[in-house]
Amino acid sequence: MSVFGKLFGGGGKGGKGPSPQDAIQKLRDTEQMLAKKQDFLEKKIDQELITAKKNGTKNKRAALQALKRKKRYENQLTQIDGTLSTIEFQREALENANTNTEVLKNMGFAAKAMKAAHENMDIDKVDDLMQDITEQQELAQEISDAISKPVGFGEEFDEDELLAELDELEQEELDKNLLEIGGTEDAHLPNVPSTSLPSRPAKEDEDEDGMYDLQRWAMEAM
Repeated sequence: MSVFGKLFGGGGKGGKGPSPQDAIQKLRDTEQMLAKKQDFLEKKIDQELITAKKNGTKNKRAALQALKRKKRYENQLTQIDGTLSTIEFQREALENANTNTEVLKNMGFAAKAMKAAHENMDIDKVDDLMQDITEQQELAQEISDAISKPVGFGEEFDEDELLAELDELEQEELDKNLLEIGGTEDAHLPNVPSTSLPSRPAKEDEDEDGMYDLQRWAMEAM
């Protein structure tokens, strides 16, 4: 059994492989486990560093052992970083493959549905149907045009004759108006009086002059 078979719980040759969703979930679980391992190693590195500093002058052997353990933890941490990068890359590739699979599956489903929809369609029948529709639309337009035309019910008139008759009527009305105006010129107007109007009495003029002088004297006195 291969390493990936053991990791994803696969069986022998005849066993069914894991689904993409199961594989993605296992990779995520592995990432979480390694992240916890990183936290643990970082804490151990800090502890060994404190121990080395504490025994640096008192117990060099203990300080050296602490630094050695610190180096081992750092190497393990570096390995885990590389492993996490590989697992993350594999998970993303698997997620993309799973997405592409779903997209292709849906596209295939849509293609089958379109094929089923067109299964009972004949292109020749479609052309005939569209031609019939066009003919019926043209016929409907002709009928609409025929209905909208004015109908005289058999009576046809010459428009020029009608215009000539109208001109004659207008001329007759104009002649009638001219005759009425000519008749008013012969009517007798009242005579203008030949006698002159009576002149204004002299006494009234003198009274008005005296009144004017009196008003002028009053204004000067004020």
